[in-house]
Amino acid sequence: MENWDDIRVFLAVARAESLSGAAPGLRMDPATLGRRVARLEERLGAALFVKSPQGYALTARGERLAEHAARAEAALARAAEAGTPERGLSGQIRIGAPDGCANFVLPQVCAAIQAENPDLELQILALPRVVNLSKREADMAVTVSPPEAGRLIVQKITDYRLSLAQRADAPVPTRLSDLGTRPLVGYIPDMIFDRELDYLGSLGAQGVPLASNSVSVQLQMLRHAGIGIVHDFALPFAPELRRVLTDELRLTRAFWLVRHAADRRSARLTRFAALLAAALRAEVARLEAECLTGTSAGRDG
Repeated sequence: MENWDDIRVFLAVARAESLSGAAPGLRMDPATLGRRVARLEERLGAALFVKSPQGYALTARGERLAEHAARAEAALARAAEAGTPERGLSGQIRIGAPDGCANFVLPQVCAAIQAENPDLELQILALPRVVNLSKREADMAVTVSPPEAGRLIVQKITDYRLSLAQRADAPVPTRLSDLGTRPLVGYIPDMIFDRELDYLGSLGAQGVPLASNSVSVQLQMLRHAGIGIVHDFALPFAPELRRVLTDELRLTRAFWLVRHAADRRSARLTRFAALLAAALRAEVARLEAECLTGTSAGRDG
């Protein structure tokens, strides 16, 4: 039977695809990790990785071991939970999310959940791309469309709305056709990572003069110039902006919570997922109500 600590090292390197990427989380130096991997490969009599300057890629034998090891890791976590009385949540949980949710909704939601569970360590991974759960980049992810493949648990959290917005002191357009004379703020077209984020068709626009792959950067751009589509839940954080042409254009999208299928039997993660989904739903509704009334989101959190 293999030493579990060596398997843990192997899993970390497999997920990070490099020794240097795995080192911080294991609190070991890359040279030590390299020796541990080599020792495991020698005992198994097979190469687990193809090593190159670009990193460590799993061989076919490595992929099989990683699949079994991940299942064993999940089983160990469940066993530890089973022996712990159900009190407050504890341990570390990482949530991946697109940066709109990560910037304007998740911080206050996570702060409130952590305040009720002081032994809980929450991490928000904000990425302008889809979070890779299969490589354990995060324990769960908020997405803007449900994944179509993979062994995953997927649940809808809530719908959210988006509107055209601009500075309140700018001339108000009377129709969508007027937008041709205004600089449009939006995503860099070739960096849109989900079809639900492609708003150009709704605007009938051919290009984006002021663009970013980040929602928060787009909001900062709008504070200076232009017009663009903004999450209603972000507008309370930018009181100098106002919605326009809401009768002509208002979009609805959804947030989904995605988890590893192997975590279905984890009572801790299931409890946290239920808390997170309910809190996200409530916070989106609160911020959208503030957007409609024109109040500011500048409260605590």
